[in-house]
Formats: sequence, structure tokens, C-alpha cells
Amino acid sequence: MVLEETVDSLGHESQRQKKKVKACDMKATCITILFWPLFMLLLSEERQSSKTEVKYNFTEKNYSLIPADINKNVTILDLSYNQITLNIIDTGVLQTYILLTELYLTENNVTMLYNNSFGNLSNLEILNICRNSIHIIQQGAFMGLNKLKQLHLCQNKISQLSPDIFVPLKNLILLNLQGNFISYFDVPQLFHLELIILYGNPWNCSCSLLNLQNWLNTSNVTLENENVTTCIHPGILNHYSIKTVPYNAECYSKFPPPINEDLYNHFHFISNSTFNSSLNNLKNSERKLLGKSWALLVGVVVTVLMTSLLIFVAIKCPIWYNFLLSYNHHRLEEHEAETYEDGFTGNSSSLSQVPDTNSEDTTVIFEQLHSFVVDDDGFIEDKYIDTHELHEEN
Repeated sequence: MVLEETVDSLGHESQRQKKKVKACDMKATCITILFWPLFMLLLSEERQSSKTEVKYNFTEKNYSLIPADINKNVTILDLSYNQITLNIIDTGVLQTYILLTELYLTENNVTMLYNNSFGNLSNLEILNICRNSIHIIQQGAFMGLNKLKQLHLCQNKISQLSPDIFVPLKNLILLNLQGNFISYFDVPQLFHLELIILYGNPWNCSCSLLNLQNWLNTSNVTLENENVTTCIHPGILNHYSIKTVPYNAECYSKFPPPINEDLYNHFHFISNSTFNSSLNNLKNSERKLLGKSWALLVGVVVTVLMTSLLIFVAIKCPIWYNFLLSYNHHRLEEHEAETYEDGFTGNSSSLSQVPDTNSEDTTVIFEQLHSFVVDDDGFIEDKYIDTHELHEEN
């Protein structure tokens, strides 16, 4: 008996231990689930901090090509003061450094920026190519730089610059074009731009620069060194700031003001609203047309049925009329019988005034009055039977 109780107690104790172990496991699982996002966030921050720490400085090394044997995890690469031309070979090497956030190519021998020169550098935030000999920038030179915030093209030989090359730079904040040969610059599509540097260029402040001036005055962008960003041509406007140079009325009629960010967003919203409303109207009109087509179909069917019914009634109407006429006989009501008696006798009143009329004549008159009344026995009385003879026989 004691042994059985001991075994039972041991069994209960083992079950308790199992329950405790399960409870601990559940607590550990819950804690892991709760703190897993925090752990992943810390890990990502650690990785990000480790990325920013990978820096290589190859300034004044007299390199003619970008080195291809450095760590692929490099995030900051400084190749300033070398002989790099940024040719196809250099472009291919740059494609392998996908973690780059900063690239410095100051004072090299770059003369041209080709399409997709930085296409694989989606994490790049700062690009500095100042003090080179760049005079041509192809249309897709900055494709893929979705996170670029600073672009420095200062002190080059750029004379013409299409604003469309900046379209891929959605997050650009700073644009440095100082010290080039730019005389005309159309409004760039850079709605997040905060700072632009334009001084040191031979600006031609004719009517063609009016849009740029309006953009500088209406957008949120700041023009650095505004006082020294002056006109060179024409001479009468010399030393005028491009942001404050006066224009005559003819320039305003030829070049309307540009669309700033707020106006663009408002116009974009209106366009989308108009398009959506037009699309909804089109759908509603299609639905209305569909509903009208069903209504038209039902109307046609009903019209055909009604027409057929009327034709059928018109054909069968004479037959029904004759049928009704054949069954038009009915028994006279009491008031109708009295009216009929008055009309039939004609002189019934005069007869009633004769004092010497005997009972036999009265009987004959009464029988004549009621000769056309159908008896209740169902037999029809022949009106051609002589009532006097019938009376004498009776």
C-alpha cells in the first residue's frame, strides 16, 4: 500500500515538473517573440554602423583607373586628385561597389558622364565630381541614383545642361553647379531641392531666364551666394542678381511662370480627380446605356404583346358580339313590366274609365297584357292563338 502511494506521488511530481517545463518553454517563446523585432532593429543598426565605417582613401595616388581589388563592402570611397577618366572600365568596377554611400572624384580627368555610369549604386547619397573637365552629360548619366542627396558638379566645363537629367534624382537636396560655362538653365524637376549653387557662370539674363527666376522665387529652394550670382549679358543688366533682375512685360507674355511644387501637386491632384471622375462617368454612362437597352427591349416586347392582343380582340369581337346578342333575352323586372304594360295598352287608362266593362273584357285585356311574359313553367306562349276562342273553350 505504501509502495503504491509512493508511486502515485512520484507520478504526480513528474507531471508537475512537466507542466513547469512547458510553462517555462512558453514564457521563453513569448519573450523571444516580443523582443525579436527589437533584436532585429539593433542588428540592422549595427550593420548600418558597420557599413558607414568601411572607408577607403586613395587620394593623390596617381591612379588612372578605379582600383578593383578593394573590399566590396566599402561605403565611402575617396579617389580625389588622381588621373581617373571614368571610362567604361571604371564604370564596370563601380558597379561592384553596391554599398557605396559616398563617392569623391574631385580633380580628376573626367570629361564625359556616360549613361548608367552609376547605375548600380542605389545606396549612394553623395557624389562629388568637382574640378574635372566635364563638358557633356548624357541623358541617363544619373539613372539608378534614387537615394542621392548631394550632387557636386562645380568647376567643370559644362555649357549646356538639360533639366531632364535630374529626373531620376527624387531625393536630391543640394545641387552644386558653381564655376561652369552655363549661360542658360531651364527649370529642373527637383521639387525636394533645398539648396542650389549657381554663381561663377556667365548668365545671360534675357527673357529665356525668366522661368528660372520665377522658380527661384516661388519654390522652397535657397540660392547660395545670391549677391554674387549675377548676370553677364546683356551689359545693361550687368551686376544684377539672376533672382532679382527686372524683366519687361514682353518677357512675361512669352514665358509664363513655371509650376512650383505646390502647384504641380495641385495640378496632379486635379488631373487625377478629373481622370477618375471621367472614368466613373464613363462607367456610369455605360451602365445607364445598359439599363436603357434592357428597358427598350422590355418596351418592345410589351408593345408586341399588346399589339397582338388588340389584333386578336379585333378579330374575335364580332363573334363575341353575336354571342352576346343571342343571349341578350332576360326576364323583365317588376318595374320594367309595368312600363311595358303602359306602352303596350296605350289606352289602358281610358279603358279603366268605362263603367260598363264586364269581367270578361277585363280578363281578355289582362291576358293580352301578359301574353309576352314568359311563364315560370318554361313554356312559351304563342301570341297568334286567339284568346277569345281559348276562353270559350275553357
